[in-house]
Amino acid sequence: MTFKIGLLGLGTVGTGTVEILRSPEGRHPMLKELEIYRVGVRSLDKQRAIQFPPNTITTDLEGIVTDPAVDIVVEVIGGLEPARSLILKAIACGKHVVTANKAVIARYGDEIFAAANEKGIYVMLEAAVGGGIPVISPLKQSLGANRIQSVIGIVNGTTNYILTRMTTEAADFAEILADAQKLGYAEADPTADVDGFDAADKIAILASLAFNGRIRLEEVYREGIRQVSATDIAYADKLGFVIKLLALAKREQPFLTDTTERLQMRVHPTLVPKTHPLANINGVYNAILVEGEPLGQVMFYGRGAGAGPTASAVVSDIMNIAAILLTESEPIPHPLLSLAPQHYCAIAPIEEIVTRFYARFLTKDQPGVIGCLGTCFGNHGVSLESVVQIGMRDHLAEIVVVTHDVREGNFRAALAEIRALPTVDSIPSILRVL
Repeated sequence: MTFKIGLLGLGTVGTGTVEILRSPEGRHPMLKELEIYRVGVRSLDKQRAIQFPPNTITTDLEGIVTDPAVDIVVEVIGGLEPARSLILKAIACGKHVVTANKAVIARYGDEIFAAANEKGIYVMLEAAVGGGIPVISPLKQSLGANRIQSVIGIVNGTTNYILTRMTTEAADFAEILADAQKLGYAEADPTADVDGFDAADKIAILASLAFNGRIRLEEVYREGIRQVSATDIAYADKLGFVIKLLALAKREQPFLTDTTERLQMRVHPTLVPKTHPLANINGVYNAILVEGEPLGQVMFYGRGAGAGPTASAVVSDIMNIAAILLTESEPIPHPLLSLAPQHYCAIAPIEEIVTRFYARFLTKDQPGVIGCLGTCFGNHGVSLESVVQIGMRDHLAEIVVVTHDVREGNFRAALAEIRALPTVDSIPSILRVL
């Protein structure tokens, strides 16, 4: 039995998908049952290395998703629209959907999965997070017997590449970003990557699977890497850390006065101990560390983007759907493959998160300054793990502190008091510590 695929998009991932489907030799025999039936593109005038039979390529994307002959719609055009509308139209027409679109899933997943469950349709999204790294399916299936405690990941290759080069070359952000753009590792407009939007989309998807609930994307706290300097990377190294952009989803223990379990949902640059499994994830690579009970820790690692890795995940999802269609005459969504979270997870406000902090101060070089800092921190219940006066910068003393675990609201209140001190010139850097 041959399954006809309607492919929406023939960019990097779409082209990679076609190349895998057209070369089944040495791969799973299921690939021989898959046919690229129609391909939707924005323009027919673009020169393409891949050739197709006549009338295969079209600009009528809606015509593909409504075509009765199409069994599986593969959406790899990216962006919010028309991707969202096309996915919903495909579902309404009874088509199973494979997508690599984390932005659409993070924002409109509720709507899409509700429609899919009502129609008895699969929407598969392995390629939406981590490129070719298999993490979506394990969270839905292999790890389903565990109570997941946390999902922590390096899920954006662009920012990891930039931070890795800043570390190895002792260079500042702007310099490495410009070079990364020239080399094609960063977009001309890098906002989605360097300001943490892409990572926030991805951790929202992972958290919804790990914690069996919906995530409001606007409740995911987000900071990017623009403020990370070569100075901070050097100091982190001396203190035994590396700096990574981490995406975190973590269960909180309920407060004594509140029985509601909440999640921490945050994306920000983080000082990671050099002994931590994520500390040595460098370049464009991604890694997701999942901790659960009774499993303990397991880490998924690999290339997080690119034609080959992402297309690998897309084709894997296509094969899963085809296998189900082969074995079930009336497919009913498999409870370990489909998604149907009903409730919204309670998300802790960032002010109530308990974590460690790194802060760098520039102060007047005079006796008693460190004592004044300690007093302000003590006034707000902030315990200091280390205080180091590094040296001088522009005739100012440079002081670095690392705290013990502290409620973020208390830490921010202490900083407000410190900023008012006449001996404090500025606080150039504030970063969280894993």
